[in-house]
Amino acid sequence: MSPDPVLDPAAVRWSAAPADRGRRPLLVMVHGYGSDENDLFALAPHLPAEYVVAAVRAPLTPRFPTPGWSWYPIEGLNGRDPHAATASARALTAWIDAERGDAASVGLLGFSQGGVIAIEALRLRPDDYAFAVTLSGYANPGDLDTDAELAERRPPVFWGRGALDDVIPPALVAHTAQWLPGRVDLSGRVYPDLGHAVSAEELRDVATFLHKQLPSA
Repeated sequence: MSPDPVLDPAAVRWSAAPADRGRRPLLVMVHGYGSDENDLFALAPHLPAEYVVAAVRAPLTPRFPTPGWSWYPIEGLNGRDPHAATASARALTAWIDAERGDAASVGLLGFSQGGVIAIEALRLRPDDYAFAVTLSGYANPGDLDTDAELAERRPPVFWGRGALDDVIPPALVAHTAQWLPGRVDLSGRVYPDLGHAVSAEELRDVATFLHKQLPSA
């Protein structure tokens, strides 16, 4: 069995200096396939200022000529291998363990592949994370030993997706729509005119969801 990938702690964008992070809620942003830590970090000014934002970089490189970074391969016979997604989610949880400090809480927000990893990390550690946001993502197929704990705790999850998204296979959307409601406190929307992207309307909905998850809310 191959070892889990490792996140580069130097390739993280933080919204606050170390001295300004103490006892504040931490929001970990997880980018999509072929992107990097700068992508979702650009959304930070539109989200509640109470959060410390940390935008991480995925540990793998996509097949040439795709630029950027990835959490798991999507090409070839092993494309979208659920075990590869789980391995990268474990890598994310290891990074959070090392860097969370005395954060008041930890939440996860991911787009596309990053949304898959956000949900998978929540599945792996349902007691450690306050919530997850998955935008244009899906729930990784297969069972985890911790799924029963997830269903017992039922953490808040926001799932947003575009009705015109032609990137995520319909079978994975259907699986997610069936799988999530029985295991999490699910909210979210399908945006009629949106493809595989994040709209201003969706971003406002995410900000509202995040405000409700603040420890003092």
